[in-house]
Amino acid sequence: MQIRRVFLESRRLYGSPKVTLILRQQGVQVSEKTVARIMKELGLKSRTVKKYKATTNSRHNLPVYDNVLAQKFSAQAPNQVWMADITYIPSKEGWLYLASIMDLYTRKIVGWHMDK
Repeated sequence: MQIRRVFLESRRLYGSPKVTLILRQQGVQVSEKTVARIMKELGLKSRTVKKYKATTNSRHNLPVYDNVLAQKFSAQAPNQVWMADITYIPSKEGWLYLASIMDLYTRKIVGWHMDK
């Protein structure tokens, strides 16, 4: 059946509106209600993919340091200004933490470390 094929080709992501759209692009005359009914009868439910959203806890008593760059991200020579960042990477084993340091003038990473 074409509905099942389109649904599986979408990696089970498409609901009846998108399945209908794809079928119409392939020349199949079908209504969205018909596709929805058949998908329900076949037990084809689209899975929702939740986008990851990182959050930050700003309520703490830890020291907060001044913004010495004042949003002026430029340097006149190498090794004058280094910038650091931490990135959280989800993996099958849990979170990985990547810390990197970049020379603002050359835009090259001068150091990094990753750990669990």
